[in-house]
Amino acid sequence: MSPLFDGETGPRECSEPKLAVNPFYGLADPAAGMLEDPPRTRLPDGPTAPDTAYQYVYDELMLDGNARLNLATFVTTWMEPQAGKLMAESRDKNLVDKDEYPRTAELERRCVAMLADLWNAPDPRQVIGCATVGSSEACMLAGLSLKRRWAQRNADRYPSREARPNLVMGINVQVCWEKFCNYWDVEARHVPMEGDRFHCDPQGAAELCDENTIGVVGILGSTYDGSYEPIAEMCAALDALQERTGLDIPVHVDGASGAMVAPFLTPDLVWDFRLPRVASINTSGHKYGLVYPGVGWAIWRDHEALPEDLIFRVNYLGGDMPTFSLNFSRPGSQVIAQYYTFLRLGREGFTAVQRATSDICRSLAERVEALGDFELITRGDELPAFAFTTAPDVTAYDVFDVSRRLRESGWLVPAYTFPPNRQDLAVCRIVCRNAFSADLSDLLMEDLTRLLPELRRQPHPMVTDRDAETMFHHDQAE
Repeated sequence: MSPLFDGETGPRECSEPKLAVNPFYGLADPAAGMLEDPPRTRLPDGPTAPDTAYQYVYDELMLDGNARLNLATFVTTWMEPQAGKLMAESRDKNLVDKDEYPRTAELERRCVAMLADLWNAPDPRQVIGCATVGSSEACMLAGLSLKRRWAQRNADRYPSREARPNLVMGINVQVCWEKFCNYWDVEARHVPMEGDRFHCDPQGAAELCDENTIGVVGILGSTYDGSYEPIAEMCAALDALQERTGLDIPVHVDGASGAMVAPFLTPDLVWDFRLPRVASINTSGHKYGLVYPGVGWAIWRDHEALPEDLIFRVNYLGGDMPTFSLNFSRPGSQVIAQYYTFLRLGREGFTAVQRATSDICRSLAERVEALGDFELITRGDELPAFAFTTAPDVTAYDVFDVSRRLRESGWLVPAYTFPPNRQDLAVCRIVCRNAFSADLSDLLMEDLTRLLPELRRQPHPMVTDRDAETMFHHDQAE
């Protein structure tokens, strides 16, 4: 989660100028040499030589974590050089300017069509969709379409105090859904976790629905443990609700991760547009779509699922450009990279990549379990991610200690507590992605195995500020 910076609380300027970290930075151009550190809270008085500015910024970034060792994030951290080359060559293309960049617009259209086919849309010609800046924007757009459809059906009583819209979802949803409900004045109705059920209960979701429910969100790949919610059972529960009450509640599938995994590894799992109640689906191209951040996709079953009055048409960039987005100008390079990846891999290639990632994940989960100190919550047999906690007889340390000590070796393995009603459960989660190789898996196991004797000798768990740990780590998931 990006911090909010307050210009008044940043680092104070020193009254005395400091020498540059390395005077050699400026020697190529003595007139623009870096004899002093540049100011950090105001613009410099004059320009800096490009090589000098580059080196200074490069050094600032050296202490960032190694993205390949970040097992907290689902976001892609490696692409082929050819993809990077295409992205660099197209970084000046504005995706929204379809009149000026018609071929980029065509690649976006093709990606939408490919996803509609992948997700078994009954009539691909009726599908409507768009690229977004990640799944968060896609979820916002899907939520807005659900709210607008509900408002149109209830125009005789909305807006009114008695008709406040609500959205039903599991307590395990990603924070973007909380943001949607907050920003657009929608009541969030959560199905809590209970016992060994760590995601939404279909019957529990149906029981929370009423005449003000705009939709139900199903998660194909929970952030907390990598498990899939039973979308088909959720739709069946809502079918039964409609038979009893007449309430017709649509479903949106948040497939931020799983929508680019399930079609290849479990093609017989019914979760997508094969279910008539599924009105829309989103995914993150920059997760298991295998593209660098940030690109997402929002797809609606047909034009009825996306009200026309949410679409704007502008002509001041030339031509007639329909647009539905929270952003306007944004680079087309990620969409181009997504099309490259679809073209490069095809169904067979995606299946091979996701299968390899899944195999590494499940093998790693088994090896963690074999250590004897941990119990698996999930095994990586849905998303290539698994969660584990310490065994009941382990009292010297907990998962927060594991996370802290692995960080010393460069690994980012998040530790966090589950939401209501399982706040008692604290876990570590490991996300496996393309380019997390078997060799890296071996190195992780070597570091974890080496740390265990030291952890076992602790008198008690050492991490006290668990709230800070949870806040940081869980926010890295998206």
